[in-house]
Order: sequence, then C-alpha cells, then structure tokens
Amino acid sequence: MDFIDYYKILGIDKSASPKDVKDAYRKLARKYHPDLNPNNKDAKANFQQINEANEVLSDPEKRKKYDRYGKDWQHAEEFEKQKQQQSQYSASRGGSGFTGEQSAGDFSDFFESMFGGAGAGRGRQAKYRGEDYSTEIHLELIDAYKTHKQTLTVNGKNIRITIPAGVENGQTIKISGHGGLGTNGGPNGDLYISFSVANHSNIKRLGNNLFENVELDLYTAVLGGEITIDTLDGKVKLKVKPETQNGSKVNLKGKGFPVYKNEGQFGDLQVTYTIKTPTNLTDKQKELFEELKNSK
Repeated sequence: MDFIDYYKILGIDKSASPKDVKDAYRKLARKYHPDLNPNNKDAKANFQQINEANEVLSDPEKRKKYDRYGKDWQHAEEFEKQKQQQSQYSASRGGSGFTGEQSAGDFSDFFESMFGGAGAGRGRQAKYRGEDYSTEIHLELIDAYKTHKQTLTVNGKNIRITIPAGVENGQTIKISGHGGLGTNGGPNGDLYISFSVANHSNIKRLGNNLFENVELDLYTAVLGGEITIDTLDGKVKLKVKPETQNGSKVNLKGKGFPVYKNEGQFGDLQVTYTIKTPTNLTDKQKELFEELKNSK
C-alpha cells in the first residue's frame, strides 16, 4: 500500500494540536463537500481522503502509530508482538534480535515477510493480510439525524453496526477486522463504509446547518401571527412579525443537524419565508384590495 501523508492532506504539520486537526478538517470538509461541488468529479474522492485523515489524526492512539510506522501503522501491534518474540528467541541463542528503534527499512522488511513480499518464505509460510472491503449505505436525511443500528452481511456473517447521528454525505468510516479473511494466520482486512445521504424534499443540509423554505400566506405576512412548521425533530411554532417581507429569514439556534460524535450539540435551522399570493379572489376581496391600494 502506498504511503498517504495525512498531514499533507489536511494542510498541517506533525506538531499540530488536536484543535488544529479539527479546524483543518472542518474547513476542508466544507470546501470539498460533494453537495457543494456537483461538477467536480474528484470532490467525493477528496472528501473521503479528508475524512480518512481526520479519523487517524484526531485519534491519539492511531496518530501515535501512524507517526511511528507510516503506511504500516495499522499493523503496529503485529510488529510489536513479532519484535518481542524475535528478541526472546535471539536472547536464548545469544543473538541480538530486534534492538532499539527500528528504521523504516526494518519495518518494510518485516511487513513484506509477514504479508507476502520479497522476504517471504524464509523458513515459514508468509502471513497474508485479508483484502479490504468497501460498501455504500444509502440513508434519508431523517435516518442520519438520529443514531441507529443496521445489520450488514459480510463473509456470510451478520454484523450489527451503529451509525452515529450526524454522519455526512460521502463520509467513510472503517470497521476494523471485518474485511476479507487473512491467510496463514494473517489479520483480516477492514471494512470501509461510505454513506450516501439524500436531502429532504423541503429541508436541505449544509454541514451541521439546515435550511428550510416555508410558504407564508399574504395575510399573515402583512398582519403577523403564528404558524407551525415541520422539522426533522417534529413540529415547531413560529411567531411571524407584521409586515414580513418575501425572502425574510429566521434563524432557529440549535434546531439544525446533530454534530457528528458530539452528543447534545446541534447546528442551526434557517427558515426562509416565501410569501404566497392569494388566488381565486371573490369580487368582495378584490374590492377590498382596491380600497387598500387607493388608501395610500
């Protein structure tokens, strides 16, 4: 597997703080979100790489392994175990075994022999890591609004996964060890799940914020009043100010989309009013509008 520089993908250096990682991810996720780049065929791939980089660098343990082992960071535990066994064996034979810090070449030699490469077959069968699998799950916006469980069938077995609220369209998550089966005792591959989240017919999502267009009758727009609108979290009552103009916006703080893996945090909901002109007026109603027109 070729080395992927996650720091370069996020545009940060190795000394970046967790906050730097988070800020860089949010900025790039908004920039390359597939919904904002419908004509960019590379947007989805870029978005997936950004998610992958964030998944590793935002996790202290994964980041530590990545910094030390590079492209082979996912096999760090196997390397440490092999290193310990080799040290014990060499000590019993009076040899040196693995000593001190290993170079990148040492890591590569080890992984080649373990997973099938130029160094394989030195007195024992090579262990081969299983193939990574990938799949796509299609969700409606309401499905991604709440944490829920789904069952997938992989290698003839049912896997019960939890999909956290706030998952993004185009986001990819990894389920370790649920890919193809390893050979000769090698580790299983991983399962990568990409999500396709469709927008609601009347509610659009951008990041953690939601946008909804609401029709307002002319009488309520002019005189003010109270209306009830549908949201992903149920019905909400809104007070309409008198003389509300077409295209007026109202921001409902905390009524937007849940923030991924941040329980209790939500974006905002922005409501835009579209004033509906009355039709099929009676003669009396037309007369009243004429009176109103002439009263200026």
